[in-house]
Amino acid sequence: MTIYFGSAGAPDSFYGAGFKSSLDMPAWLAGQGLNAYEYQCSRGVRIKEEMAGELGKRARQHGIKLSIHAPYYINLSTEDPEKRLKTKGYILDSLRAASWMGATTVVFHPGGGPGDNRLETFRRAKVCLAEVLEEIKAEGLDDILLAAETMGKINQIGSLEEILELCQLGEQVVPCVDFGHLHAVSQGGLQGIEDFALILNKITDAIGVQALKTLHMHFSPVEFTRAGEKKHWTLKESHLYGPEFAPLAQLIAERGMEPTVICESQGPRLRMHWHLRAL
Repeated sequence: MTIYFGSAGAPDSFYGAGFKSSLDMPAWLAGQGLNAYEYQCSRGVRIKEEMAGELGKRARQHGIKLSIHAPYYINLSTEDPEKRLKTKGYILDSLRAASWMGATTVVFHPGGGPGDNRLETFRRAKVCLAEVLEEIKAEGLDDILLAAETMGKINQIGSLEEILELCQLGEQVVPCVDFGHLHAVSQGGLQGIEDFALILNKITDAIGVQALKTLHMHFSPVEFTRAGEKKHWTLKESHLYGPEFAPLAQLIAERGMEPTVICESQGPRLRMHWHLRAL
């Protein structure tokens, strides 16, 4: 059973050790006992093909599984034709970069608040994603998973149920379950093992046990307000803000899952390993 643990972008300790280039991340991660890296294109896809290819080469050398986080500017539900066109472009650009580096998954935010009519807003998001999936197929990029992320604010498209409905549009679309976000929108609802089990069961019922087995996850403690997510914290603050990783670790082991677990905290990220090693 192989479980992938890694970093979203480069943490402070990477720069503190004197490194500057993302090309150094695969070797550094391997030295930390980690085996996954989510390259950040959150402010735009700026990486060139040559550098992406080199990053992919180094990742393979060090046994690092690569994914990409697409730009935050994506908004599938926009009514603005220009923004709709740009949204499709951000997704396609992210997939091209993933292809260059050999990344298996592109994570994206569905984008957009629900406004006065959440159902209509979500309908537009589904239509837009269906259209871009056709463009992706035409370009031959449909072998890369497109992971729609659960969102952390109540006034955002991206509930677990909405994400799982997006996954019905095609096999290429899978969930990226951010447990910190789900904890925030449920106002601290992820406490015991039964709360995590409910989420995993919903995923299995909607898209199957194989999709659950290889689930792409984000996991970080999240401070929240009544509106949802406020701030990501390091794993040292799990006891203050939640959620704790131990209940999920137990379920991963019990269900024989082989997920990718990406931590977006800037501080210590190895404690998730310890939980699984203790089981």
